Amino acid sequence: MSLAALRTPDGEAALSAAASLAGGDPLAAAAALRAAGVPPDLAAAALTQATLRRQAVAKFGADAGHMFFTRAGLEQATRAVVAQRRAARLVAAGVRSLVDLGCGIGADSLAAARAGMRVVGVERDETTAAVAAANGAGLFSVVEGDAVTFDVSGFDAVFCDPARRSTGGRRVFDPAAYSPPWDFVEGLAARVPRLAVKVAPGFDQARVPAGAEIELVSVDREVVEATLWCGALAAVPRRATVLRGGVAGELTGSGVQAAPVGPVAEFLYDPDGAVVRAGLVAEFAALVDGHLGDLTIAYVWASAAVPTGFARCFRVTDVLPFSLKRLRAELRNRGIGTVEILKRGSALDPAQLRRDLRLSGTASTSLLLTRVAGAQVAVLAQPVAL
Repeated sequence: MSLAALRTPDGEAALSAAASLAGGDPLAAAAALRAAGVPPDLAAAALTQATLRRQAVAKFGADAGHMFFTRAGLEQATRAVVAQRRAARLVAAGVRSLVDLGCGIGADSLAAARAGMRVVGVERDETTAAVAAANGAGLFSVVEGDAVTFDVSGFDAVFCDPARRSTGGRRVFDPAAYSPPWDFVEGLAARVPRLAVKVAPGFDQARVPAGAEIELVSVDREVVEATLWCGALAAVPRRATVLRGGVAGELTGSGVQAAPVGPVAEFLYDPDGAVVRAGLVAEFAALVDGHLGDLTIAYVWASAAVPTGFARCFRVTDVLPFSLKRLRAELRNRGIGTVEILKRGSALDPAQLRRDLRLSGTASTSLLLTRVAGAQVAVLAQPVAL
């Protein structure tokens, strides 16, 4: 069943009916649509889209209810809040026209078009290109073609999101196997004045083009992607963008600064993953006048609780040399029955440790497993609302 059929009046009616059925028993839902007179092929296509739309709400909010998706396209699509923030930065840099190479289902193209840019999306896969065109109807255009051969001259900037999955759906970790391949992306960085590239959070930072900025982005404490800003779009070597509850914060720096190392203190900060992956722990430590307890561990100790959106903060109650027997006894003596377990620099499995602790009681605590001056410790602490 083609996408075109879903965009007819009959298809729209089937989608509307499927929206109330998706999420339940798929066989019962299909039977209900067929009983309502929807042809089997159209019923199956409508239920697939309705299911994907329900799943897409986490990324696209209310927009998901009228967008079209492929399963792979939804998995790889940029979250709307991230795409909108990237589009705003492009506009602020003076970009008025953008080509989106490998546009997928059009999430970034949609955000860029809504921000006021003239956008052309390029997508090699026929089905995905059709989905992107449906999502961009009246807002941006889509060309079905190869990103490698598309003429990018005449655009203010280029955005590229190389596909990182094989045709079979498996994740691809070798940049040479990206689509388009990494050597093409590196070539773009050398020949276009403004280039932004979306990559995975774990991208090998040794591959960042010379002079480019790498930005790590987290949404509600989950690191979701990185962007390479090349040419005139680069502003700083490293940036951590933290999006939480609709509020954004940015931390920038060199990524090579070393944080001071010192003793345990009254407060312990657990920096956001974007801060850690961007290599900006030293810059964060300076914000809270803190230090590391171990040169290799990204927990920051400080004498005060400073309001910040870049980390969770804990008031430390005890720092114990790690011993399962002693830790179990301490928690029992305090009546601790609920424990949040965090770790940096510990090989222990939190689930197994929780079982080994044999917790009972009504009180709660946070337990941070880490190292201080090379020694394994267990930190008992209470979260601080900042």
